Amino acid sequence: MALNAASHNSAGVKTGPVSGQPPSASQETTAALLGASRDDPMGQHEGGQDRGDKEAPQKIKTEKELEKERKKAEKQKKFDEKKAKTTNTPATPGTSKTKEKKAKQDTAKEEPLPDFEWYVGTGKKKELRSFDDPLYKAYIPKAVESEWYAWWEKSGFFEPEFGPDGKVKSKGYFVIVEPPPNVTGALHMGHALPNALQDAMIRWNRMRGLTTLWLPGCDHAGISTQAVVEKMIMRKEGKSRHDLGRTALVEKIWEWKDTYHKNINMALKRMGGSFDWTREAFTMNPTFSAAVTETFCKLHEEGLIYRSNRLVNWCTALNTTLSNLEVDSKMLEGRTLLDVPGYDKKIEFGVITHFQYEIEGSHEKIEVATTRPETMLGDTGIAVNPKDERYKHLIGKHATHPFVRRRLPIITDDYVDMEFGTGAVKMTPAHDPNDFEIGKRHGLDFINILNDDGTMNHNTGEFQGTRRFDARYKVIAALKERGLYVKWENNPMNVPLCQKSKDVIEPIMKPQWWMKMKGGLADAAIDVVRDKKILIKPEKSEKDYFRWMENINDWCLSRQLWWGHQPPAYFVNIEGDPGEDADGERWVTGRTQEAAEEKARAKFPGKKITLTRDPDVLDTWFSSGLWPFGTLGWPEKTTDFEKLYPTSVLETGWDILFFWVARMIMFGVKMTGQVPFTEVYCHSLVRDSEGRKMSKSLGNVIDPLDVMGGITLQALHDKLKVGNLDPKELATATKFQKTSFPDGIPECGADALRFSLVNYTTGGGDINFDIKQMHGYRKFCNKIYQATKYVLGKLDASFKPQEHPTKTGHESLAELWILHKFNTATAEVNAALAAREFSQATRVTYEYWYNHLCDVYIENSKSIIQDGTPAEQESAKQTLYTALEGGLTMIHPFMPFLTEELWQRLPRRPNDTCPSIVKAAYPEHRPELDDSAAEEAYELILAVSKSIRSIAAEYAIKENANVHIQLFTDSAHKTCTSQLPSIKSLSGKPMLGPEASISLLSSTAPKPAGCVAQAVNADAAVYLVVKGRIDIDAEIQKAKTRLDKASEGVSKQRKIIEGLEKAGKMDGEVGEAERRRLEDARKEVEVLEGSMGQFERLKLE
Repeated sequence: MALNAASHNSAGVKTGPVSGQPPSASQETTAALLGASRDDPMGQHEGGQDRGDKEAPQKIKTEKELEKERKKAEKQKKFDEKKAKTTNTPATPGTSKTKEKKAKQDTAKEEPLPDFEWYVGTGKKKELRSFDDPLYKAYIPKAVESEWYAWWEKSGFFEPEFGPDGKVKSKGYFVIVEPPPNVTGALHMGHALPNALQDAMIRWNRMRGLTTLWLPGCDHAGISTQAVVEKMIMRKEGKSRHDLGRTALVEKIWEWKDTYHKNINMALKRMGGSFDWTREAFTMNPTFSAAVTETFCKLHEEGLIYRSNRLVNWCTALNTTLSNLEVDSKMLEGRTLLDVPGYDKKIEFGVITHFQYEIEGSHEKIEVATTRPETMLGDTGIAVNPKDERYKHLIGKHATHPFVRRRLPIITDDYVDMEFGTGAVKMTPAHDPNDFEIGKRHGLDFINILNDDGTMNHNTGEFQGTRRFDARYKVIAALKERGLYVKWENNPMNVPLCQKSKDVIEPIMKPQWWMKMKGGLADAAIDVVRDKKILIKPEKSEKDYFRWMENINDWCLSRQLWWGHQPPAYFVNIEGDPGEDADGERWVTGRTQEAAEEKARAKFPGKKITLTRDPDVLDTWFSSGLWPFGTLGWPEKTTDFEKLYPTSVLETGWDILFFWVARMIMFGVKMTGQVPFTEVYCHSLVRDSEGRKMSKSLGNVIDPLDVMGGITLQALHDKLKVGNLDPKELATATKFQKTSFPDGIPECGADALRFSLVNYTTGGGDINFDIKQMHGYRKFCNKIYQATKYVLGKLDASFKPQEHPTKTGHESLAELWILHKFNTATAEVNAALAAREFSQATRVTYEYWYNHLCDVYIENSKSIIQDGTPAEQESAKQTLYTALEGGLTMIHPFMPFLTEELWQRLPRRPNDTCPSIVKAAYPEHRPELDDSAAEEAYELILAVSKSIRSIAAEYAIKENANVHIQLFTDSAHKTCTSQLPSIKSLSGKPMLGPEASISLLSSTAPKPAGCVAQAVNADAAVYLVVKGRIDIDAEIQKAKTRLDKASEGVSKQRKIIEGLEKAGKMDGEVGEAERRRLEDARKEVEVLEGSMGQFERLKLE
């Protein structure tokens, strides 16, 4: 099979169009090339592989070579005999030619690979297999990635390395605490993205010589985990949590946690995350629980945590309070029917219902309106604006409630908008935030009408026991019966929904624990960001942070769950004085129950008391807010806390900036006196291919393990069935999978997954998942693999790399160019990673590997390595080694497995005892490798060669091309004169054939006759002789189109320069680059105009 040598793709894998690289050079060209290399002290480019020459004298072969040829001939003879038998056997009657052809193709297929599954390893260093092994001939991710991780972990490579004095290294430290995934199930792409980014930063800083720590851990995720386990128990056993009891339910959740915790950790290892597992944390372990207890007690003692009976967001489906951040708003334009958990029929929202109350002692009525008719059962007043003339005669009077014995005072408040609705507002202080504030101002009664399960309670009279939305319709019907119903209207509104259950949230009054935000914790957290003690990137996220923090409300800490941290708070039961649960004075806190009892006795001396611990648990984000320092051992003064705190970077999603980041900053500053980290980087969110947020119910949640290992469509469907999806959700999810992954997900490997995710991260908008792009990066991995395989084949056992990556003094122009490109890439990648420009870092490494090392230098080094002088060969090999070794270490933070596999196969430099690329030094910019002159010269050679290939392809001239190169500067003429053999070699097939030729023209030489032209840049143009080989009229039209486009380009470039000049931005490199672009565009127009004239003359010749 003929393969594209430049592609390095495995056999059978399609490549892109081959416009970049030529085939191997002839021996004649190679000889000329090598001669020029030896004669030119500036260094020369060496071309492609020798094609051989029939007239050249035969090389005398060794006995070993002759034996090899003999065996090859015998093997070919047997194959020919077998083929002859097959040919002589008559075809089966009725067999079509298509089937015969397919049968031949099937027999030509390679033997299938042996079964192989990825495994983490035993901890023993991986034994490298030969590239002849079936699993290692081409790049197979699961083979390359197996075994390395366990060895890395067992060797302690991921643990922080301190100096001889026990302190952090002289270069400093770099610490990230992993944003803890929830133990609710498998990881998804939303976890894979931040882990790829964080590991890239950790590996980069480790290789730069810093003391590094990436601390792993999981979050207990109170609401999410309990909800998942409760749903599973109900489905399997038909039991609720109350049927089981608190102890039994918590035991089952711990079992769930242990199983999924292991799965999560294995997935993180599969991705190559360089975590220090010896320091793994969990938000419910004893050490972390001590941090939670200390924080709650200290803040309660200082009055920052308090007890109060206030409105909370109540989820009847989960039976717990939620914070504002855990509630989504669904905007409705008008009447809409919505699904509500627990109801078979959809419920009406987006309407406002008008009805009347009768005025006590008269026949007069007052009209009010509400979007929640059922809440009228909790009305305790009616408010009007004091300036509203319509109701002045009613102020101070009472309305009567039609369903319960209750008088409703008519009050005035400036909050009431006279222009909205009827100007009279029903007051339900116990179920509406605005009514709550008005009710407090006017001393209205606060009457709760709901049980925790969403049914109407004893305060609702005849409606007691009715579900809230059933009560909605019954109330309307009852109002109609009493002649009090007026009408309904469409009403745009926001419906509050629980993020977890999608249930409609009910404002309910409950005694809870609250934390004061303004005037203390929030102000300090704002100051440290404003003073740049913490940098938040990108800038938009910082603005969002300030906007939220400056409008923050007190935080409700209580959750009515069983899984989580119980607050160390105790209600003091006093004999003969039952007290109120909402009375903060009847509560004490203690780091132990004994300490709480001591506080209670001191607070209520001489009283007979007992303590009852609060049965609720704390909001998960309370414990998560302690993550940066609680994981390092605080409140104890541990070595890790003393040496590695504050941490360096928090890398997270912008969507939890307020949930988590703000709270960590508040807690960190308050509890430790220091910021918890010095930088926050907010990455984008990963959405599906249609731009939707990933959700299990939509079936668009992608498991990184499926991307790394590949999965069939049927297996994707099967995974849906083991979840908690209801039949409707299952159908939706299955449909999405069929559409998005009709052939399943191909095996991409961890390195391709990581590289693509980092490449996605531009600091801009959200990311749409694209499996094709990820699979494309698997091909890039194969390119690296095959390139390294080729280089290793050229470095024999006698090769000894130099002690340092320096020049040999015998470099060709191509070598000087690749060393300069490597040095430039090194500087750019380091700068990009330091600036958190992740996409830029991967773009530079990709360009270096693909466009510079593989597609140019490796191809163009072949002839020198094969036929150069010993000094030239040695220089080429040293350069090849430096370029390859540097490329592997450069890309290692993004592709750890592939780079370790290949780096371990390289010979080591003298005195290099580094055991793993994990600990190898990251490449740094070396001024001695800079050579902008060589870069400019070689870029001209590449550009000229590319133009020759391009123009020859355009006019379908496949060989025996006659080319003239006109050069407009002395330096360009000198470069091309010395590098003419290189140009011919790089120009590829058009320059093959006995009549092929290249000549150079000075800037003043007349345009050659019978040619078409193509501008290279302002320094050069290429002319291809086409007379007698093309259709002149067709080409005149083609040239005219190109000239029009080029002229338009000149006009656009002039406008760009005019704009920059007006803005005063034409100084320095920017101005120089734009002027250069204009000059190149003008030169293109000039060349095309000349070409047009040539075509016209060709018609006359």
